Amino acid sequence: MDEATQVQPGMCIENRYRIVRKIAQGGMATVYQAQDERLDRPVAIKIMHTQLAQGVHRQQFIARFRREATSAAAIANPHIVQVYDTGEYDGLDYLVMEYVHGVNLRYEMNMQGTFSVRDTLRLLAETLDGLASAHQAGVVHRDIKPENILINDRGHVQITDFGLARAISQATLSSTGLLLGTAAYLAPELIENNLATPQGDLYSAGMMAWEMLAGRVPFTADNPVTLVFKHVHENTPSISTACPDINEKVAQFISKLTARDMNDRPDNAIEALTQLRNLSKQLSAEDWQYKIDAVKEEQDSDSLSPLDNLRLTDIDKSDSDNKTKDYKYSQDSDDSTSDLDATQAISTAAVKSEENTNSDSQSNPLEEFDDSNMPTIAIDSHELNRNKTSINPLIPTLQPASFNSDSKKDSSSKKRVIAIAGGSVIAVLVLGAIGSFWYFLGPGSYWTLPKPDDLRCANQAACKVKDISWQEYEHTLKVAGIPYTVSRDYSDDVDSGKVLATVPDVVGSHISKHSNSKLRIILSRGIKKATIPSDITNPKTRNGKKPLQALRKAGFTHIIHRTSLDVYSLEVPEGSVVDITPKPGTRMNHNEEVSLLLSKGPMPVQMPDIVNHTKDDADVALSGAKLDVKYEEENSDTVAKGRIISASVDAGTQMHWGDSVKVVVSKGPKSVTLPNVCGKNTAEARRIIESLGLQVKISAPLGDYMHVVRFQSPGAGSEVPLKDSHGNPSVITLTVI
Repeated sequence: MDEATQVQPGMCIENRYRIVRKIAQGGMATVYQAQDERLDRPVAIKIMHTQLAQGVHRQQFIARFRREATSAAAIANPHIVQVYDTGEYDGLDYLVMEYVHGVNLRYEMNMQGTFSVRDTLRLLAETLDGLASAHQAGVVHRDIKPENILINDRGHVQITDFGLARAISQATLSSTGLLLGTAAYLAPELIENNLATPQGDLYSAGMMAWEMLAGRVPFTADNPVTLVFKHVHENTPSISTACPDINEKVAQFISKLTARDMNDRPDNAIEALTQLRNLSKQLSAEDWQYKIDAVKEEQDSDSLSPLDNLRLTDIDKSDSDNKTKDYKYSQDSDDSTSDLDATQAISTAAVKSEENTNSDSQSNPLEEFDDSNMPTIAIDSHELNRNKTSINPLIPTLQPASFNSDSKKDSSSKKRVIAIAGGSVIAVLVLGAIGSFWYFLGPGSYWTLPKPDDLRCANQAACKVKDISWQEYEHTLKVAGIPYTVSRDYSDDVDSGKVLATVPDVVGSHISKHSNSKLRIILSRGIKKATIPSDITNPKTRNGKKPLQALRKAGFTHIIHRTSLDVYSLEVPEGSVVDITPKPGTRMNHNEEVSLLLSKGPMPVQMPDIVNHTKDDADVALSGAKLDVKYEEENSDTVAKGRIISASVDAGTQMHWGDSVKVVVSKGPKSVTLPNVCGKNTAEARRIIESLGLQVKISAPLGDYMHVVRFQSPGAGSEVPLKDSHGNPSVITLTVI
């Protein structure tokens, strides 16, 4: 049965979620609108496709599906779609999520074509705010794209589909080799090294912003293979190539997000959001309004809205001098969810008068020349003062040789001085170039990941830093001056407090000194603990109904359950726990063995043949089949007293322990007690006996002279069956005289 025939409008899942309609169908699951009848609210239910739940990669897709629930549930942010519940229906995993009224960003892109800087940065800011909470919780999304960015009916972003999300400490693709994600937004390190990082989420968000501004993605190709090749081997072009009049700082910020080298991007969404806030304070009204091929409308103060529904509320008017204008922006409403400041002061460059513009254009270019990056050469101050206007900033003026006013300098001397001066300048420039190369591109531009003293590797070139003393290695890093950050994660094979991993992880790897890069140290927290649910043996609870799922959800990874050893039980429902070791409530390492015996429910049995058997024999047979028997008694002219007349279930019928059976036991034929008719006349005695349903036989051995009954047989007070074994009325003999 496929998933489409299993899930239909009107049906109810778990006696709680009533299906309303199908919303959408994707490559992995179908999403339905449903009504939560317990909490009386609309929800969205994502149900996995049958072909995935039964395919060769079943475990990976189920793991991804369940990871979406745990990843999203661990993050509390208004820009993340909430996950309410998860479960399994008819063999298919499902998620119950917040029902978002709105559309996805892809729909808006198709409708609008391009976005203004204002709308782009506002949506980007809300996306980064949601990702910031995810990164702070140690989760990377790995599949940021317009289809997973929902825009609700209030115009705010909500990120969905955490199915590819991973803990930062486990941020590599699965061993099956399946590259899950969307090629147009995948970060180079994710494609090339299977490394999923917060910087990868920023790359995808930056690509999305690039597309919003330009109306297209920066890289295009005929097939996904070529597309991912471009992401890995080509630098992302600046957005200014598609939007030539965009503010340079906006272009630089997007270039930073989409940098090919992950070390050139912000460390995470928290840092990126901070940079975006700082950038927003430096943009003018015209910068916010910029939109490629947009029709220029008359701009007034009410139309300006940079980020998070900010509006222009106050402009300090000034004369046409060089004073700075202060624009104050405040939120439109109290329900805005952006993290941007409620009120921001954004300074713009003063609007210069035509006179000032002209004078600026005539200013001395040397006064604006920045020679901070040029090699330093010592020059006499008096020489500079003497010929200031002739100084070339690229080649400083040198001290000339003294000469007599009465005689000319020898021509050869002049040539010698010029040669010495030129050689000196060339030498300085060469040394400066070498120094610059060493500092910016050579060994001086990076730190080298040192080898720990207690690390033993067979191959130095592939020696990874792992399972070493942090106390000793921390001292090594401090001596080398290498900056680092420390996080912690659980490990089954590295003792608590030791180094679990580093990023980068290979001894000799380079860590850039010029991109705020830091070595990431991940320390082991030891083996993760887990607790056996205390109610796992109670079949009435959620954990008791699905004990294997409860143990996996609790974090146990070494669960021993052999179906062949499961037992039938009259008391324990099918699938519930009969026995578990260790006992419920035990806290232990998650990878220690937990063994359990489950019930197969009541055992199937056949209804025994008990008709015409004695009640005692029937008791033995029915008790052996563990059936619930209810006895009734009836008179029978054909079945002897104490034997079984009938049963409510035919012999040989398939039943189970505990099923009910109604059995009728014979009380024998129906009988009456004979009255005393002796002394009565024959006619009256006959009438009395026959009124009881009996037959009368008159015996008159001496003759019937007085017409009086002398004897009766059977005698008065006897219990007489109404009918004999042939079904005829029983005969009562009256002797008369």
